[in-house]
Amino acid sequence: MRELIQTENAPNAVGTYSQAVSAGGFLYTSGQVGINPATGKMVSNDVKPQCLQVLKNILAILEAKNLSLVNIVKLNVYLKDLNDFSILNETFIEFFGKTNFPARSTVEVAGLPLGARVEIDCIAIES
Repeated sequence: MRELIQTENAPNAVGTYSQAVSAGGFLYTSGQVGINPATGKMVSNDVKPQCLQVLKNILAILEAKNLSLVNIVKLNVYLKDLNDFSILNETFIEFFGKTNFPARSTVEVAGLPLGARVEIDCIAIES
């Protein structure tokens, strides 16, 4: 059985997908970009504020299922420019702390929705 997850504390989908799907004891989020859910606009053209907003959006989706950052087991990160990798790492330390990071893949892509510089999706365990 699967459950579609939707919260007003994260941006509405910009396409034909759900914010997240719960299935088989896991929560799978769709890719999030740096849109502020209150304004519906990208928070900045800079990668760091976008990354922070993306992580806040993911956290809001997790919280809709009574989960937190410790439930994240895997992140997939898509960067418009791989030169932003060090900024991404700094931002992750600010958000997650210095230890207990989830598994992560990071790839450079040709483009992202709405001109975003970073997009992240995650898999979280529900127990």
